[in-house]
Amino acid sequence: MMNVLKNSVRLVGNLGTDPEVRNFDNDKKLTRLSLATNENYKNDKGERVTETQWHNLILWGAQAKLAESLLKKGDEIAIEGKLSNRSYIDKDGNKRYATEVVVNEFLKLGARQ
Repeated sequence: MMNVLKNSVRLVGNLGTDPEVRNFDNDKKLTRLSLATNENYKNDKGERVTETQWHNLILWGAQAKLAESLLKKGDEIAIEGKLSNRSYIDKDGNKRYATEVVVNEFLKLGARQ
């Protein structure tokens, strides 16, 4: 059981963009989403502060197709997945690093009012 928990991510938040979809030759589909999570706390002056974190989500296959057809900017979703780190060379020849959440499952909770 603990082996399953080594790289596990669960988040609940709101989508910051509509799904960005890429189709590949071998009938594979990739969907990218941007998810905002909010943490509320009181600072040392007693003022309520909301801190927003942005997470890059990657969905493949059936989950990618579902996300494309069901989700839109502002929707509240819950996801379960794993962290993935990768590097790439940008257009200026610089090495860049990206951390993304590869989503195994998502649940649409509702839309922001």
